[in-house]
Amino acid sequence: MTTFLQLAFLISIILISAKLAGYLSVRLGQPSVLGELIVGILLGPSLINLLDLPFIEHSMVETMAEFAELGVLLLMFIAGLELHFGEMRQNLRVAASAGFLGVLFPILLGWGAGLLFGMDQTTSLFLGLTLGATSVSISAQTLIELKVLRSRVGLSLLGAAVFDDILIILFLSVFLAVQAGGENSPGILMIVVRMLLFILLSILFGLKVLPWIIRRIARLPISQGLLTVSLVIMFVYGIAAEVFGGMAAITGAFLAGLMLGRCPEKERIESGAHALAYSLFVPIFFVNIGLSINLREFRLEALLMTLVIILVAVAGKWLGAGWGARLGGLASLEAAQLGAGMISRGEVGLIVADVGIREGMILDSEFSAIVMMVLITTLITPPILRALFARRKAEAGIKPSGAALAEPRPEASTNQTEEAD
Repeated sequence: MTTFLQLAFLISIILISAKLAGYLSVRLGQPSVLGELIVGILLGPSLINLLDLPFIEHSMVETMAEFAELGVLLLMFIAGLELHFGEMRQNLRVAASAGFLGVLFPILLGWGAGLLFGMDQTTSLFLGLTLGATSVSISAQTLIELKVLRSRVGLSLLGAAVFDDILIILFLSVFLAVQAGGENSPGILMIVVRMLLFILLSILFGLKVLPWIIRRIARLPISQGLLTVSLVIMFVYGIAAEVFGGMAAITGAFLAGLMLGRCPEKERIESGAHALAYSLFVPIFFVNIGLSINLREFRLEALLMTLVIILVAVAGKWLGAGWGARLGGLASLEAAQLGAGMISRGEVGLIVADVGIREGMILDSEFSAIVMMVLITTLITPPILRALFARRKAEAGIKPSGAALAEPRPEASTNQTEEAD
């Protein structure tokens, strides 16, 4: 079988499995993303091991990972399109306090848990950094499905995730520099300057230049020219975020969507991006998270440590980000919703853990516990969010409706996006 046929086979299996699992998840009253994550685990090395079938080349693992990266970029790009820059700015105080405490609490609790299990200071601190990471893509998809992305909680959550991204990358860079003996290096200051400079230039370019570019492209008789240019802008922002800003590419994609969301042509961009993302790349992203987890490698002797790490991971984010949101002015239920939305570690937690195993910061048993923590926090976030928002609707006298769980159809009248199963 040629590599192309292998790719076609894998994509077909993943897409049909993701859609069926998402449908079943919705029928059971849960967000579709939960079903996609679970079916990814079943298709992965934990059970079926789809990517290790005899006729599948090992290179397909990397190929699926690249497709998944495109999926998360598109997901965060669409999340940015859904929002208004002014609304994000209004919730800056909540986002900053929730993002800061949502990183600080897990780091401190993780550090303490590491010391409790006899780890040295270096390993304990790195464990804390791993627990401080957040993958907001899972929560963003859930909020889109529930049609509350543009609520005060949704806006604050995405803003807090940006602060979380900045802080974790900054803390991790400082930690690695210190371990390499670079405590006095000006490189740490440069990391901060690069991040701030990237954000400033991205916003200025988005406010002053992007509207001019989009207006002129929209007038040209080019097939899907507007969508093509928008995707290029998303990629450029993502590349610039990593190369120049030292940040995650998803932060750049989110900023690109936020800037393009100000343009009058937003609805046309959003419609095309939805069709492309949710028909192909986003389902692959969610399934691929499960494909990257191997439950067979979990060691029973690390069960107690794993349970403690999971408890610390959930409590640290929920309490830290929730308390920060409360200090920022949100009501108690809203703060609980935001804190729950920060629980998921997803692919970000796996990336940080991979850095630790490669740098010799953590051992195999600790890595196994972290992987299990990533899995559990990723799986429990969607149903917790759904339950909390259902409670809010119940308190407001609104009966939760299954209509909130339909295929995404951007509507010009509401600028809201429905669920992408």
